[in-house]
Amino acid sequence: MFAAEIRRKRVQQMRSYSNWQWHLDEVFVKIGGERHYMWRAVDHEGEVLESFVTKRRDRKAALKFLKKSMKRHGRPHILVTDKLRSYGAAMKDIGNADMQETGRWLNNRAENSHLPFRRRERAMQRFRSMRCLQKFVAIHSSVCNHFNWERALYSRDNFKANRAAALAEWRQLCST
Repeated sequence: MFAAEIRRKRVQQMRSYSNWQWHLDEVFVKIGGERHYMWRAVDHEGEVLESFVTKRRDRKAALKFLKKSMKRHGRPHILVTDKLRSYGAAMKDIGNADMQETGRWLNNRAENSHLPFRRRERAMQRFRSMRCLQKFVAIHSSVCNHFNWERALYSRDNFKANRAAALAEWRQLCST
């Protein structure tokens, strides 16, 4: 009970930190009729932090994905995952198995982040190679994060102003 109270206080202090909680999930993607896996890390605000494509869904792939993500974005304080055993084995190797949380409906943030990707995948009529998919996912997630404003949280005027600012910044980036 005492450890749970300390952890709850620590979490409340860290909520101002942008990457205090990550949601990890994997998606099945077919490339040339073969099943591949796209691993994804999403922060607590719904922004895609990292995407990684592999042929396998085992401890080694999960470990590689976690190390890559943590090297780029730092260590999160809470990792929310589904009940895939590869996550637990990989986190035990890294040494942060106590930070993992699993449970029913806890990982909906990551599940919902796959929807724009699936829509785009259907429009492209599948992918041709793993390399093509990895390049697409890296670009798609950064663009989607840039333009994805929670419409329900803002008034119409604020939403339009934020959208115009994002578009102006995007045009400036593309012109250079």
